[in-house]
Amino acid sequence: MATSDKKFPSGNVAKECRVRSSKDLGEVVRRQRKHLALKQTDIAGLGGTGNRFIVDLENGKPTVQLQKALEVIELLGLEVVVRPKSARSLG
Repeated sequence: MATSDKKFPSGNVAKECRVRSSKDLGEVVRRQRKHLALKQTDIAGLGGTGNRFIVDLENGKPTVQLQKALEVIELLGLEVVVRPKSARSLG
């Protein structure tokens, strides 16, 4: 999927949130999809993936394909940022 040629409305549900599990990621994806008033089948069609993949991603299935998940996240107007933990969150 070439997400760069798909223009989707932006406007995230939250400015930033911490994702520590596949369940957390699924919840963020689901909230953003609903915020954009889209159905799972809409995202599957726009993303060139099967509806089962979107269901699995939103349900936090830990074995979903990473690249596909990143493409769906991009399609929804979200991004993944990896940074070192701050000293206060290490404990």
